[in-house]
Amino acid sequence: MKRVFIFLFSVFMPIVADAYIEKNTAVLRVMDKDAGKVHEHEVAVGNTLQFGKINIVVKNCKQSDPFDAENYFAFLEIFDVDAGQVFGGWMNRNEPGENPLQHSDYDVWLVACK
Repeated sequence: MKRVFIFLFSVFMPIVADAYIEKNTAVLRVMDKDAGKVHEHEVAVGNTLQFGKINIVVKNCKQSDPFDAENYFAFLEIFDVDAGQVFGGWMNRNEPGENPLQHSDYDVWLVACK
């Protein structure tokens, strides 16, 4: 019996640990550094937010497993109209400094996925 439990645990635990809930909308907070103002926007997955000189494309948004600490992840592509793509990758709500946007005029944070 113990071997069966260990086998089942080792087979199914990785599946449960990596579970995410796909969401349809990303909630983003964008700061215009020149104006010193922060704006919050909801952007549907697959759509683009045009803000000042940047365009933010939301490719994916997901929530961590509800049995873990709540966290959200979004795959974003951010383009500067003058410089081209300035960011492409996953943003993590709980670790915003892990993969930040490096831009002289704007900061972008993931707030949530809905």
